[in-house]
Amino acid sequence: MISCTCLCGAVRFEIARPEKLNDCNCSACRRYSPLWGYSPPAEARFLQGEGTTIGYARGEKSLAFHHCPTCGCLTHWQGLTDGNRAFNLRLADNPADIEGIRIRRFDGADSWTFLD
Repeated sequence: MISCTCLCGAVRFEIARPEKLNDCNCSACRRYSPLWGYSPPAEARFLQGEGTTIGYARGEKSLAFHHCPTCGCLTHWQGLTDGNRAFNLRLADNPADIEGIRIRRFDGADSWTFLD
């Protein structure tokens, strides 16, 4: 499991090491600069702060970006219609934990396809 924590420590989660990370270039992700990690719900869980994050939904409101209410770190996104979610693995407590994971470039700004 990869342990992740926001800057102030109020939000903590762990996630099984994913096979890949997504680097999206949509207007939100370009500004937030996350590396999204996905795993089945049983393999990702909040250790602290679940339900305390603040969500921001924009555009079509299909998902909400969540951040810590204290330090502002982007922690995850949550699907508003399907329940899917992804976690920001740039918050890994030990950056070496995400080394070697393939990073896929996702064109969220235009084609909604992977660029690799």
